[in-house]
Amino acid sequence: MSKSLYIGEYAVKLDDKGRVVLPAGLKKQLPKDVVGRLVINRGFEKCLTLYTRRDWDLELGNLSTLNHFNKKHRMFIRQFSNGATEVNLDNASRLLIPKKLCEYAGIQNEAVFYAYGNRIEIWSKQLYDEMMEVDSDDFADLAEDVMGNIQQGGTDE
Repeated sequence: MSKSLYIGEYAVKLDDKGRVVLPAGLKKQLPKDVVGRLVINRGFEKCLTLYTRRDWDLELGNLSTLNHFNKKHRMFIRQFSNGATEVNLDNASRLLIPKKLCEYAGIQNEAVFYAYGNRIEIWSKQLYDEMMEVDSDDFADLAEDVMGNIQQGGTDE
């Protein structure tokens, strides 16, 4: 079973009940058989992470390889899955973000869906904008640190 891969950045507004319309650009990318089966949980750096149920099950499979007799592994499993909630889209393509998760991520009225790989991060618009304010030179330094040792694919000339 392979993971789905997503791309895009979408600004959204939450209604008074904490519901948000799943952006059409993301909904198109989701496999048709899993649109109604999504899991949302706490992510890293104060964001939320949205998975299809299939991709969440793959993540749980990765967690099951950890040693449950190791205290750090148990703590990671608990922290990683803390707040995980299955959510469904209603007839208007809205999903309800649990209040506890909105509080964790500082999400109030506006959010950003940031999709990459097999996950869709959901950020408070304010926190996302602050995080993405990176000087171009700092970004170049980060790229060098992270990507500098990766061998580039090329032609056999």
